[in-house]
Amino acid sequence: MAPIKIDHLTFQYDQQPPTLTDLTLTIPAGQLSLLVGPSGCGKSTLLKLMAGLYPTFGGQLLHGHVDVATDQQIGFMFQDPDQQFTLDTVRHELIFSLENLQVAPDEIDRRVQQALRFCHIEPLADRQFSTLSGGEKQKCALAIMIAMDSHIFLLDEPFASVDPQSRKQLLDQLAVLRDQYHKTIIITDHDLSGYDTLVDQIYQFNPQRQVRQLATEQRHTLLASYHQQAHVPVALPGATDHEVIHLQSLTLARGTRSLLTAADFSLYAHKLTLITGHNGIGKSTLFTALVRMFAYQGTITLDGTDIQAIRKKKYWQQIALVFQESAHQFIDITVAEELALSKQHRLTDYFSDQKIDQALTQLGLDGMDERVVYSLSEGQQKKLQILTMLIISPAILLLDEPLKGLDRQSINQVFQLLHESCQAQHQTAIIISHQLTDLATWVDYHVVFDQHHLQYAEVL
Repeated sequence: MAPIKIDHLTFQYDQQPPTLTDLTLTIPAGQLSLLVGPSGCGKSTLLKLMAGLYPTFGGQLLHGHVDVATDQQIGFMFQDPDQQFTLDTVRHELIFSLENLQVAPDEIDRRVQQALRFCHIEPLADRQFSTLSGGEKQKCALAIMIAMDSHIFLLDEPFASVDPQSRKQLLDQLAVLRDQYHKTIIITDHDLSGYDTLVDQIYQFNPQRQVRQLATEQRHTLLASYHQQAHVPVALPGATDHEVIHLQSLTLARGTRSLLTAADFSLYAHKLTLITGHNGIGKSTLFTALVRMFAYQGTITLDGTDIQAIRKKKYWQQIALVFQESAHQFIDITVAEELALSKQHRLTDYFSDQKIDQALTQLGLDGMDERVVYSLSEGQQKKLQILTMLIISPAILLLDEPLKGLDRQSINQVFQLLHESCQAQHQTAIIISHQLTDLATWVDYHVVFDQHHLQYAEVL
């Protein structure tokens, strides 16, 4: 197979400064390569150029070209897998993809079963996509690429919503695709844990959108900085903690699938609590139940009052859900309009206009007022989404995968803002995250969701 060659490439989105300028790279065939760098630096844009999505469906190629051999089939995984599903179930989507490639009918079933088995998702085959977690959808998107037998795998943040165990499984399987089937695999990722023995090349973008290929020693140094300390101690709730949310005889289920049984469980005020658990176990469903968007059996109380007895408008002023997908939260078109909407609904004066401007600068979002929110990178969208919810200042914030698409610096910037807001306004934050790098600095308590139960853990 031929390498991918990028020759003096300059690309821009409409009415914006160039995203990539005079970029020249050669990415070897049959290897696993990583594109790394800060949010919004052009990594996803480069992947889409390699896939041929740009400039056909957006932006302008001002100079240069991307050379990919025409006989090499390309598979692409979007950061938001919902963007690439057409049908209702995983099996139907797999069959549809192979039919489009005119695969012989007697070959389709074999390929479908092989892909399901390869990605360890046989139990998901006949599930509706609408019932799957974000991590489960990412596994399904990878299975489709495998069934299609793509020569080149372009994966944009493929593990952002995947639990650590599944992440390791998928990384090992990608190594199999490279070593046994000679696939070319190019991944963008912010969490670099687990790549030590797998990655062949790393291409690092800097904030000025210049790219360099790291030498062997530089690769080792970068990856070593992401080694996670095992079993970091975390405190358990104490007798003086104030209960804010209580689950009494609570059960959650999707159809015949039991998700959660909580006989007697409390979440505590003015703390940052992390909830972890395997993909599809029911973490996001718990959050939607807490904001009265999912039916449940049993009782949920807020400060001792059954939440069903509180008027919805009043209740939703006290507790807010930050969705896993940033785009699902946005209502208006531009950054300025989204910020203005949050200002209209802010419940306190903590986030003054001056403080909002400071936060925008801190998050690298200053000067983007007239940008369409959907033209921002995934990381920039996530930072904007979290800021708009912080501006409103509800007493309780539920954040579902708030680290998705964020580089390490951005994670610390977001958590610094969240921590300062919670301290100043006595807020409570409850977070779902699969990415654990650096979280021990910020987390007060850790709840493990496993085997249909919630339990506080003494380690992270």
